Amino acid sequence: MTEPRLMLLDSASLYFRAFFGVPDDRPDDAPGPATNAVRGFLDFIATLVREHHPTHLIACWDNDWRPQFRVDAIPSYKTHRVADGSVEEEEVPDALTPQVPIIVDALAALGITRLGADGYEADDAIGTLVARHKGTMPIDVVTGDRDLFQLVDDAAHVRVLYTARGGVRNADVVDEAFLMEKYGVANGEQYADMAVLRGDTSDGLPGVAGVGEKTAAKLITAYGSLTALREAIDGGDPAIKGAQRRNLEAGSAYLDVGPLVVRVAHDAPVPDESGELPTEIADLAGMSRLASEYGLTSPINRVIDALGLG
Repeated sequence: MTEPRLMLLDSASLYFRAFFGVPDDRPDDAPGPATNAVRGFLDFIATLVREHHPTHLIACWDNDWRPQFRVDAIPSYKTHRVADGSVEEEEVPDALTPQVPIIVDALAALGITRLGADGYEADDAIGTLVARHKGTMPIDVVTGDRDLFQLVDDAAHVRVLYTARGGVRNADVVDEAFLMEKYGVANGEQYADMAVLRGDTSDGLPGVAGVGEKTAAKLITAYGSLTALREAIDGGDPAIKGAQRRNLEAGSAYLDVGPLVVRVAHDAPVPDESGELPTEIADLAGMSRLASEYGLTSPINRVIDALGLG
């Protein structure tokens, strides 16, 4: 009997990677939208299923790319990603936007589970599903986003397949040994605390002035957690002194809210679906339409073959 294994896809991370990594080789006068992101995304799924053999697979979705609770905590959260000065819409390449509904339809036709929660990002759906299922089976989180390193937990068999450097086929396997070697922190919890201190300009998180990644990791390793570090600061620990103490004290208001933004939710209202791999094609007519209308026969067949549905 195959050992159960859950794979959670950070879907937007993957289809953005596909969009920028797979050429749009259609003629200039070709009708309809580009399909490079769709083809790449489907090929990613086929590769991941073949190489990692999940028994459960869930494509996690951004129902809200910039949740209000994070904006309320830090108004600068993701402000650089908005389109036309609007805080309501993420800037997405024009050629990618019409491909996202095709990806949704392809997942539905294949019978692959897609889950999200209103008011939450895909990261929160992933965090919630990890909390819900860890201890019941090993879990692989597939993403190009370092934020999800906070979920790494060797004892619970949760790891991240990090695609930013080697792609899906040669993803970095992020476990606690990787976190220690790369960042000098012991586990996912410490990574999250380090990320709060460090901040992330790509997400509009200022961090603490003068505290870069290495210093943040040393502080978290020395004190064990952000909570313990802040208690030491408040208690006048003489080891924290000079400019470092001044910067940490000046960053107190940020440190009050930073964890609310950096840490993924573990209790988002994600539907309770197991995500078992399909045993048959869910919508054969719909799949045939997608294949013929958008020229997706080859990538769809690769997914069908990887899932053993052919």
